[in-house]
Amino acid sequence: MGEARFEILKDDNSFYGEIPLCPGVMANCETLEGCREKLEEVLEEWLLLRIHRHLDIPPISGTKLEVLTAS
Repeated sequence: MGEARFEILKDDNSFYGEIPLCPGVMANCETLEGCREKLEEVLEEWLLLRIHRHLDIPPISGTKLEVLTAS
């Protein structure tokens, strides 16, 4: 979550968050805490989908995740 960016949307004063390194990982909620929680959920789902589809996961905050397959 250290890579997350948040902003307040002027049209409705809701909070928008995204993790630019992870395309499609974004959330929008009425509170900052709600936005953080939703963004964590979306990130988890994004990671699981990428693992399931054997897609690369970019290094996040200097950490590289690699999925090992059983031989």
